Amino acid sequence: MGKVDENKQMKLDALYRSAYDLFIEQGIEKTSISDIAKRAGVAKGTFYLYFTDKYELRDHLIARTAGKLFLAAWQALEASPVSTFEDRIIFIVDYILERMQENKQMLRFISKNLSWGIFRQAILSSDDETEISIMELYRTRLLENPTVRLRAPETMMFLIIELASSTSYSTILENDPISFEELKPYLNESIRAIIQNHEIK
Repeated sequence: MGKVDENKQMKLDALYRSAYDLFIEQGIEKTSISDIAKRAGVAKGTFYLYFTDKYELRDHLIARTAGKLFLAAWQALEASPVSTFEDRIIFIVDYILERMQENKQMLRFISKNLSWGIFRQAILSSDDETEISIMELYRTRLLENPTVRLRAPETMMFLIIELASSTSYSTILENDPISFEELKPYLNESIRAIIQNHEIK
């Protein structure tokens, strides 16, 4: 990476960091592009070199944060003895939700906004090598499992992500309607049902 590219990456990273902090501190609606640029130490015009508005930045930030979580979950999975396809998917979901339980600020930021559409679109349109490798990992190592044949694998992942993110929010933050620990067996059972419904027998 040349000096110009390094400088661009540093500015982009600064925008991501400042936006994440501000979105968590005061929410996206109360955060202006000027606030983000000022905290990042860049000119307001620099913001528009990377993003059209703060909502596009939010979507990329969600995908980036979720992508890092997914990568950490994958690394933990690779070091574990879990071997069946269903158990591997559940391991990843459990790992991610447990990290969110440990970091409720991250949960508040990601879970209310996370959707398969945002996650997929931001990763596919990103130039960030880490995010591209996560998408490749998802496609080639997770879904193209030689022991399992799936119909509509992206629909399956969409259903799992939407289910896990929407149900985890109130259970982790407010124990409503039950605690996350009580919910987990039901969530895992539902994920297994979704997977089985997409398996080609």
